[in-house]
Amino acid sequence: MRGMGKLRLGLRALAVTVSLGAAGAAHADPLRCNDTSVAEGDSKVWLIRACGQPAVSDSYCARVAQPAPAPYGTPAYPAVCVLTEEWLYDRGPGNLVAVVRIREGKIISIRYGEQGRSASR
Repeated sequence: MRGMGKLRLGLRALAVTVSLGAAGAAHADPLRCNDTSVAEGDSKVWLIRACGQPAVSDSYCARVAQPAPAPYGTPAYPAVCVLTEEWLYDRGPGNLVAVVRIREGKIISIRYGEQGRSASR
């Protein structure tokens, strides 16, 4: 029985280590612009200062669930509109384009897509 306790403890430690590793891997790589980097959590102002204006931008209403009190003490989560922006940075030939998602003035995600165009069309 004593060996089982050590095995369980070892499995718990492994699970915590894997969970922490996965949580760290979930964050996007920072976007590098002009020897400066921007990352999730940085402000929209810092993004503009570091990378300039995007090649393309779009904004839309993202429906986000917000906790709110409901009658009789039951929780309800109505969806509200939160302005969300997506900015595309074409980083040139041989580099992946970067799409930066901004909500409430903060970068919430950075993802990389197809390679930039090699020549103008």
